[in-house]
Amino acid sequence: MLPFLDSLRTLTYDNSMWVALFRLGVAMFCGGCIGLERGRKRRPAGFRTHILVCIGATLAMLISQYMTMMTDNYWAAIYEELAGRPLGNPTDAARLGAQVINGIGFLGAGTIIVTGQQEVKGLTTAAGLWASACMGLCIGAGFVEGAVIGCFLIIVTIIVFTRVERVIMACSRNINLYVEFVNVDDVGSIISTIKAQDIRIFDVEIRKAVGVGANQSAVFCVRLPKRMSHATVMTVLADLEHVRSIEEL
Repeated sequence: MLPFLDSLRTLTYDNSMWVALFRLGVAMFCGGCIGLERGRKRRPAGFRTHILVCIGATLAMLISQYMTMMTDNYWAAIYEELAGRPLGNPTDAARLGAQVINGIGFLGAGTIIVTGQQEVKGLTTAAGLWASACMGLCIGAGFVEGAVIGCFLIIVTIIVFTRVERVIMACSRNINLYVEFVNVDDVGSIISTIKAQDIRIFDVEIRKAVGVGANQSAVFCVRLPKRMSHATVMTVLADLEHVRSIEEL
């Protein structure tokens, strides 16, 4: 085990595409493991979001190491020339890049919305923007091989892993149900029906009706028993007389 750990520690950046591929691959795996657990529990930031953020953070560190190596080697003569001039102290080449990483957060925040059903959307888009910004920094710094690998992994995460995430969500025992009903007094019968199916209720958020003729609504966070499908519980609730609509969030 120790020789393996020593070999991992020696994987310092050496301008090698294989090192970048290894690190970004580990980032995809580790971010996916955390996102898988979050996705199964129906949290807003799930499988793909965690992967994109982890890939973006890895790209940011690879850029830092790349620029440090370039400063000590290929850019050393330029820095020495700047240092020899009056008031010509070398500037930090990574300073503008750090501002890009911070500033892109404001753009990403604009893509995140909360729907009327209290469902958070746009987190994956925001994470993709941030990862793309880090990829752009790689290209601007000259670390093209890292940018190409990062671009490929980002595309795989957004396109291919969408299907994987859908399968994970379909098999998840934790679901959020948005239910519209006639009166607030109907909540008791809905809860009784849910518990009668041996379903555990974690949280209930009741919202007041807005506007004339609008229905009351509530969001139920529940955990299904084993081998019960999402369609089964939705069918049971939809058969209730006072339930007007039901939707899985």
